[in-house]
Amino acid sequence: MQAITRKLGHQSFIHSSFKSLYPLSDDHYYGYVNPRFASNIATGGTGPLVRKGTGGRSSVSGIVATVFGATGFLGRYLVQQLAKMGSQVLVPFRGSEDSPRHLKLMGDLGQIVPMKYDPRDENSVKAVMAKANVVINLIGREYETRNYSFEEVNHHMAEQLAMIAKEHGGIMRFIQVSCLGASPASSSRMLRAKAAGEEAVTRELPEATIMRPAVMIGTEDRILNPWAFFAKKYGFLPLIGGGSTKIQPVFVADVAAAIVSSLKDNGTSMGKVYELGGPDVYTMHELAELMFDMIREWPRYVNAISSPREFLLNKVPAPMPVPTIFNLDAIQALATDNIVSKDALTFKDLELAPHKVKGYPIEFLIQYRKGGPNYGSTVSERVSPESYP
Repeated sequence: MQAITRKLGHQSFIHSSFKSLYPLSDDHYYGYVNPRFASNIATGGTGPLVRKGTGGRSSVSGIVATVFGATGFLGRYLVQQLAKMGSQVLVPFRGSEDSPRHLKLMGDLGQIVPMKYDPRDENSVKAVMAKANVVINLIGREYETRNYSFEEVNHHMAEQLAMIAKEHGGIMRFIQVSCLGASPASSSRMLRAKAAGEEAVTRELPEATIMRPAVMIGTEDRILNPWAFFAKKYGFLPLIGGGSTKIQPVFVADVAAAIVSSLKDNGTSMGKVYELGGPDVYTMHELAELMFDMIREWPRYVNAISSPREFLLNKVPAPMPVPTIFNLDAIQALATDNIVSKDALTFKDLELAPHKVKGYPIEFLIQYRKGGPNYGSTVSERVSPESYP
């Protein structure tokens, strides 16, 4: 009997010692009390959200985010970063059920919830927002279609989401993703519509956060991909305005990180506007040179488009079915410099450092090398075209 008592006492000592070192079952270590695991999302005075776990994809961040436009370019990177921290993401989509399926793999089981909706049906929008406490609007389009105009997509939809979020009562954070250069005085209808969307959102929700990313670079981008495809197919690249326009391209994953960072900042980003540009400023010609260098093609340009609107209105009088490089409104937008303002809030204010565009962010362009990924790595492949027989 004494032996059994000594044995049980020894086990109790081991258990208490282990518990003192690693108190796994204590709620103090697995709730909002511990600052390591506590959620610091600002909730408009309702208190912090309860967060459990160590912060991975199987944890609970307390965020239930409805991400409108999640099936787009920026959306996949944002959903991945939200899911990685244990958030539940509601993904509204209006097309095929295959549209959001690539997103379901980014989160734990049941954390990515695709929901079919109609953006023109108010009840449908309310349904996908009903269980959320965070709304992020990524809806945007840089060209018009016969079904959706610039004003409806970039202005009226944003206004509708802000009004519904205001009526909801439980939306703690609203983030509107706009565009760098958005201004009522812009020559681009898209940028004017983006500015009207910002004004409508802040009118309904003054505490909303506005993000203005510059031209985004990434695997599915809409600037370097069309350029590389056009240069590979036709052997030259038309430069807008002679290639002298200055832009400040930003890596798309950095924009997603900025949005997530604004949800973790104790509410200091609420009611503010952030301009998100990369660390380097390029002219259109310099960015094109970077693209040609990556695809290992000889750079050839057509500089005839010095005044793009007058030239292309005669050649391309109507929007093309799938406008890419000859999108009239995009040409208007890229005909003027588009860089971050000197006094604007930037990545630095969110305690982030954006990646340089040259390097990893544009490595996806190797798919356009006509001889495979290693094409152009030997001296014989670098001879000038004038030496060809």
